[in-house]
Amino acid sequence: MKINILHTSLILSLFLVFNIFEARTQDPTFTQFYANPIYLNPAFAGTSGCPRISLNYRNEWPSLSGNYVTYCAAFDTYAKSITGGLGIIAMHDQQGQATIQTSMIGGIYSYNLKVNQKFSIMFGVKAAYFQKFLDWNKLTFGDMIDPRRGFIYQTGDVPRGGQRGFFDASAGIVGFGKNFYFGIAGNHLNRPDESLILGVSRLPIRMTGNIGAVINIGNKGKYSSKTTLMPNIIYQYQNGFQELNIGTYLKYGIFTSGVWYRNRDAFIISLGMATEKLKIGYSYDLTVSKLGNAISGGSHEISMGINLKCKKKAKNFRKISCPSF
Repeated sequence: MKINILHTSLILSLFLVFNIFEARTQDPTFTQFYANPIYLNPAFAGTSGCPRISLNYRNEWPSLSGNYVTYCAAFDTYAKSITGGLGIIAMHDQQGQATIQTSMIGGIYSYNLKVNQKFSIMFGVKAAYFQKFLDWNKLTFGDMIDPRRGFIYQTGDVPRGGQRGFFDASAGIVGFGKNFYFGIAGNHLNRPDESLILGVSRLPIRMTGNIGAVINIGNKGKYSSKTTLMPNIIYQYQNGFQELNIGTYLKYGIFTSGVWYRNRDAFIISLGMATEKLKIGYSYDLTVSKLGNAISGGSHEISMGINLKCKKKAKNFRKISCPSF
């Protein structure tokens, strides 16, 4: 029995180690998709016309010890002199109580092409630098296990590597008219090596597609605010993993609510308030998969956006009409 317990524990430990080192994990995903639009697609840089700041925080599966915590901050603006937008974005992700940490900083340029009076296209590119770190002190191995008393021994495993920095390239395109928009983006197009130990582990390309519309269902009156419905579909693919999000936002005055359904995995409920200068949003992912919401604790996400004053608005600039959250 003792041998079987030790053998089983060793297999499980090795399995977990292989998953940490060799598995090609998916990128962090925010469920307030448009609260930080240049994270969704670099072609969104400058689409608001004026400078804006986006701040995001996400805590996924907080009831589990292996939860994911992600922070993101971004700034973008339209620049008339280059007929497009400029942006800068930074992200920090912690996996499994910061056992693996990933930091990223990138710069973005987008070009605005006005096709005609009703339709425009934005082309965007992003150049970023990633830094990944593995904390060996938080790992456990099979030789640390006592059959009766658990993990009590020091491991004989020797740390190998644990850090990796690499350059990353992404690109995207967004097309939009007065009441509709669509986009497609490719991340990690150069497929950089993200391995934290010996060997090579290429970061798989992540493709993202989105499409949405703006439908006015109530006009602004003397004693009432304008009501808008914004149905959306967002699809992501990376290394065999597919994620389909279908949902809609309902905007009434400065208030926005949203409901999404994701891949038989979760329902997403969001609430937000957006004024001319400030927007604040909260969303909660209700887990409906076999993992269960009681076990995972769902996911919490908070966003804040600040719209800065334009020195001088560009003439004939068409602002995209898409959700704020």
